[in-house]
Amino acid sequence: MNRKTFLKQSSCASLGILLSSLYSNAFSFSDKKDVIIGHGTHRYKVDMNWGNLDPTRTPVKDCHEMVQDSKGRIVLLTNHTKNNIIIYDKSGKLLETWGTGFPGGHGLTLCKENGEDFLLITDYERHQIIKTTIDGKIVFELDYPKDTGKYDRKEDFKPTETTVLENGDFYVADGYGNQYITHYNHKGELLNIFGGRGTGDSQFLNAHGICYDNRDKDNPSLLITAREMNILKRFSLDGDYLSSVPVPGALICRPVVHKNHIYFAVLKSKNAPNSDSGFLLIMNHKNQVVSCPGATAPTYQDQNLEELYQTIRLFQHPHDVCIDDDENVYVAQWNSGQTYPIKLIRT
Repeated sequence: MNRKTFLKQSSCASLGILLSSLYSNAFSFSDKKDVIIGHGTHRYKVDMNWGNLDPTRTPVKDCHEMVQDSKGRIVLLTNHTKNNIIIYDKSGKLLETWGTGFPGGHGLTLCKENGEDFLLITDYERHQIIKTTIDGKIVFELDYPKDTGKYDRKEDFKPTETTVLENGDFYVADGYGNQYITHYNHKGELLNIFGGRGTGDSQFLNAHGICYDNRDKDNPSLLITAREMNILKRFSLDGDYLSSVPVPGALICRPVVHKNHIYFAVLKSKNAPNSDSGFLLIMNHKNQVVSCPGATAPTYQDQNLEELYQTIRLFQHPHDVCIDDDENVYVAQWNSGQTYPIKLIRT
């Protein structure tokens, strides 16, 4: 089933799902039958046609992540090796494709050096981080951090995400491997390693996503998701644990900081009977969840967030979000029947 057919069927079927007041305001129709999702100030109209391409010419497999480059283009990473990178304009028009060598392409981060755009790609099948120009020329390939003593073999290193500082330093989250966070300078030279597998404050179960948070200019930090634990963790740039934000019921992927908010794709609802039970989650600057497009309205009891659930079968394993300069959100999805990204238009 293609994405367009799936969404049309889901839109009709979803009315039968909303049977409880628990799910109020998660989904509604306007007079023009537009699908509107979200809560409060962060509500969105679903664009069911954005980015659809001819799958015989420009196929996708898992659409893992998306970023916006300096030209305003939307860059998608898929692990289909016919075209790992697909570049759209904001209207969904295909501009170009490149890349055939990233079978485990997973993490995609934009970095800028002297006014030029570069990409950091993590590939968990190659066990590498690859830096490229925006048009696909390889700058360097970084192998597993053998010298740390934390890895006996390259197969133990399955990186899922990177984030970049203003000075070019970058961090790598090994979310599918041994769960360490490695810190490198702009040349790819190792500076630090921290974390590791476990349930302690400074450890992770599925350190899936990492993001540099500079909203507090005096105290920048790292946001790292412990996805299986339903927790967002904050660390200093030196790797010291600072605090945690529980998000009950939400298997959160990469945190994406945009202005004063943090956006997440939620792969699935923890206790939902269907595995493709994901939604989106938006936090404000106080780390309070203010909107969950596709899920229950966020509710707090005694300052504790109530468990979140999918309420509309719109998303299938959403894996990343990209927020453009018009506040629209693009959603890339994993294991979704080879569907193209979904665009949510801010209302």
